[in-house]
Amino acid sequence: MTLPTREAILAFLGASGSDLGKRDIARHFGLHGEDRVKLRDLLREMEADGDLALGPRRRFHRAGQLPRVAVLRVISTSGGRTIGVPERWEEAGAPPEVVLDTRRIRLAPGDRVIARIEGEGASCRGAPMKRLRGAETRILGIARKIGGQLRLVPVDRRLRRDFALKSEAPLRAGELLMAEVRGAGLRAVAHVTERLGDPFADRSLSLIEIHAKGIPHRFSGEALAEADTAARQPLGPREDWRELSFLTLDPEDARDHDDAVWAAPRPGGGFEVRVAIADVAYFVRPGSALDRAAFERGNSVYFPDRVVPMLPEVLSGDACSLKAGRDRAVLASRLEVAPSGAIQRFSFHRALIRVAANLTYEDAQARVDAGGGEAHTRLQPLWAAWAALDRARRRRGPLELDLPEPRVVLDERGEVADVVVRPRLDAHRVIEEMMIAANVAAARTLEAKKAPVMYRDHEPPSRDKLLALRDYLETFGIPLALGQMIRPRLFNRILAQARGHEEAEVIAEQVLRTQTQAYYAPRNAGHFGLALGCYAHFTSPIRRYADLLVHRALISALGLGEGGLPEAAARRFPAMGDHLSMTERRAMEAERDTLARYVAAHLHRREGETVRVRVTAVRKFGLFATVEGLGGDGLLPVSALGPEHFWFDEAAQALESEVSGARYRVGQRLELVIASADPATGAVLFARPETVAVPRQTRRAPPARPPRRRRP
Repeated sequence: MTLPTREAILAFLGASGSDLGKRDIARHFGLHGEDRVKLRDLLREMEADGDLALGPRRRFHRAGQLPRVAVLRVISTSGGRTIGVPERWEEAGAPPEVVLDTRRIRLAPGDRVIARIEGEGASCRGAPMKRLRGAETRILGIARKIGGQLRLVPVDRRLRRDFALKSEAPLRAGELLMAEVRGAGLRAVAHVTERLGDPFADRSLSLIEIHAKGIPHRFSGEALAEADTAARQPLGPREDWRELSFLTLDPEDARDHDDAVWAAPRPGGGFEVRVAIADVAYFVRPGSALDRAAFERGNSVYFPDRVVPMLPEVLSGDACSLKAGRDRAVLASRLEVAPSGAIQRFSFHRALIRVAANLTYEDAQARVDAGGGEAHTRLQPLWAAWAALDRARRRRGPLELDLPEPRVVLDERGEVADVVVRPRLDAHRVIEEMMIAANVAAARTLEAKKAPVMYRDHEPPSRDKLLALRDYLETFGIPLALGQMIRPRLFNRILAQARGHEEAEVIAEQVLRTQTQAYYAPRNAGHFGLALGCYAHFTSPIRRYADLLVHRALISALGLGEGGLPEAAARRFPAMGDHLSMTERRAMEAERDTLARYVAAHLHRREGETVRVRVTAVRKFGLFATVEGLGGDGLLPVSALGPEHFWFDEAAQALESEVSGARYRVGQRLELVIASADPATGAVLFARPETVAVPRQTRRAPPARPPRRRRP
């Protein structure tokens, strides 16, 4: 009997649906006697080579995958999904993340369960079989005095109760605490495991989300030491592009400068565009403590009061950041753009540049509008090249959603001074189109070299979401025909029809909610929103690990020197893509929830005031509304609408009275009273002016604090 090939063994394990021992494999392939000894040796070789992994009871499964039954630890319950990771993981790379079925069991971060595993990669699912003893529920909360005693009030607004506190050291009201809840019902006690500081101190509300979402925010000593060493190293052999006047254009609150651009007209027509990106791969080498820390974070997280960077400050804010007047190492894309905007040729280079100026979008736009001067001379070719790229964009027909982006402005005491909408300028569009062109060039280069690609995928909306949008649009008299191939232009026509309508912004928000969420994966699914057949992120490696992977792949594929992608890394791309998609969602949720807490802190000082709001969502239990010009969602319970019964019109997203005919719908403007606002949870409760009667002394509030001076 001939021994099976490695590929045949892997295929059998993959199709079996369970972990298998040597006897199971031998029986399937009909092996006996000496052949079983040879099979044992082959299985050992495959394990040593990283093709197989040995699980409990000496049963094999494919390397990089979980055994069919595993002990998982819950790491996240945000975004409507419960995520667990294997408690034991000795494979290379990050442990796979398993979406747990919680229909029959409620789980919280820190819980340990035995689960049956199905699927792999992005489709890995777990069915909990048993909660393990000693798996206390971990809860993040604020110590507050209730009934004369300090109790733990969870920051998760879904946990509608508080807990008795037990601590080895005296506690203060207002502290942020991590605790393990032991016991059940009224006997449950929160045992303090960590004291995390005062979230109501100056510029500290983000602490709540950092700990609630489990965002890594401290670098190990080893990672910091590696960053210091990397920042001081020579920049190595490179093409010298320092004679070119590169510019950076960024928001005024930018913490780093990933990208710089330069453009010039070509003699035969069209333009040459160079997009220079910080060469992070040169400083952060695969497998190092610094690399492991960056991958664990996945991306930088930007809060109103701080940034949690993917890389230590010595790199993210200095050695890698493209600061004006400093020699900087870059991995750059050189693009030849036709007058029509088509990219005719592209190439990638490791180069040395010296940025001429770091500009804000507003400053660059003002100089272009004013005309004249050295800055205008440098900017004008960028605007001309963008005009060509924009022609190609219009032919492509990507999704044209321009929704307002709020930004919280804090005063010197860390309190909300204002919530402003970031302006949308041509300067933004110039950089966006050049970054998109460089990202496409990176993906196409790697495809041509048959190299691994971490794609940025964005799939078309599901039919269920399209049907819901069609029903909603019908209430405005806007038709949506679904008997055709769905393209972004379809949504652009809807947005054009809604332009000038009183509810144009609400309709745009519904179109946005219809779209799927983009993700990272080594399988190309195209980018629906940008109307592109292939797309990858290349332009922000200081703050996104996916971009760093693309840089490493380019360096290896093109033979550009040190810091390339290890040969075995491609096998881990599916799991890495899942992890990076998760960290991106985690960051988005943390940024959104922290913004809500800052808005709630601002509204807390205005409790009892009547404000103008816009209804943003309607549910059976009430209305969600945002304060106009400020943001943040609050709830007006259906019980506050009056004694009459209201029925929920799901298609129109409205509540309508069966008696008076009063109707509340998405987009409607109302005058409401701020009944309560809790900065700890971000929860805001509204009331109708004629029904409000909220005694101020009964409202939850952060502890009073004296004003602090700004630190020097």
